[in-house]
Amino acid sequence: MNRIALLVLPLALAVAVPAQAQEIFGGLYVHDIESPLTLSGEEEGADLQLGYRWNRIGRTPIQPYVFGALNSSGQTHYAVAGVSARFGSRLYVRPGVGIALHSGDDGDFQDFSDDNVEFGSRLLFAPELGVGYSVNEQLTVEASLVHLSHAQLFGDQNPGIDNLGIRLNWKL
Repeated sequence: MNRIALLVLPLALAVAVPAQAQEIFGGLYVHDIESPLTLSGEEEGADLQLGYRWNRIGRTPIQPYVFGALNSSGQTHYAVAGVSARFGSRLYVRPGVGIALHSGDDGDFQDFSDDNVEFGSRLLFAPELGVGYSVNEQLTVEASLVHLSHAQLFGDQNPGIDNLGIRLNWKL
């Protein structure tokens, strides 16, 4: 129950201020893919992601966002708060960076008796990169990669995970 509350709380707070809303987004991600950025590939399942992105800050392209991801295998769920920027119009790139709070193992050393990633910290960095296409004025489709790790700031071990998926963004 606490894990669900961890993910729902940021979204509930975002919905509480609809006058500032820019868009909602959601998608399906392959959880913990093997990539050159991580030493992982241990956890399984798919992540269902749901998020909320506010309007740009002033005249900058920067947009604050929150999202939560629930893992279908019950392994690492997480919630992220961060900023992203969209560059391009019909075809675009959206880099972003955030701070994630996760429900996975925060131990410092790999436990080979389980299939969990030991992240070494409860808080992680969450950089991401999306490439998208504007279908129309309200709908965009994005492929994105979300990386979770602590960049060895909280210890020597830093396996991290990468999640790769597709999401739809709906402008409000």
